[in-house]
Amino acid sequence: MSPWVMYGGTFDPVHHGHLAIARAARDALDCIVHLVPAADPPHRPPPGANAADRSAMLALALADQPGLRLDRRELERHARDPEARSYSIDTLRELRGELGEARPIVLLLGADSFLGLPTWKQWRDLLALAHLAVAPRPGCALDAGLPPELEAAVAGHWADTAAQLMASPAGRLLVLRQPLQPESATALRRRIADGRPWRQLLPAAVADYIVRHGLYGAGTGASPAASL
Repeated sequence: MSPWVMYGGTFDPVHHGHLAIARAARDALDCIVHLVPAADPPHRPPPGANAADRSAMLALALADQPGLRLDRRELERHARDPEARSYSIDTLRELRGELGEARPIVLLLGADSFLGLPTWKQWRDLLALAHLAVAPRPGCALDAGLPPELEAAVAGHWADTAAQLMASPAGRLLVLRQPLQPESATALRRRIADGRPWRQLLPAAVADYIVRHGLYGAGTGASPAASL
């Protein structure tokens, strides 16, 4: 049974690094990867672009990406209840209710998010609902050691192969082996605001959207060469 893979985040904005991680998970797990933009992320300051713009950019980025799909469930939940916040544990519980107890569910996240798991809501319950696939990031090498609390919680749960994630609905962790991606949404936003070159870091349709809507300070006096 193929897993249901959730890749959540603010995608503020979506860039080539996000897409590379999603494609790597798609290929390793032979599945569709659902990218789930957060409406109101609890662990960081408000996004630089609003939910509608972030969702629109993600839709543009995924238009030519086979096996990658936009899932707006967290945005829709927020629209129904503006006080609702985007906690992964709530989304995974919703998915488990929809998919049943037998279907493997995989939460895909970058190494920086993984190392910060002890700050997440009810983080110890995540492995009861899903597997975790962790994508290494430059500067966040997992072999450098985990925080003691996290290391104790995941001991004995590591999987050696993707096939091990197919054999049960939840409870394992897999390091997603892929080329490390240097892109960072934070650095990208800073580049745009500073008027430095940035377009090469994300899909052309997303770059055009940013300029057209003046997001992140684009078009506010930067030199013509800055968007190259």
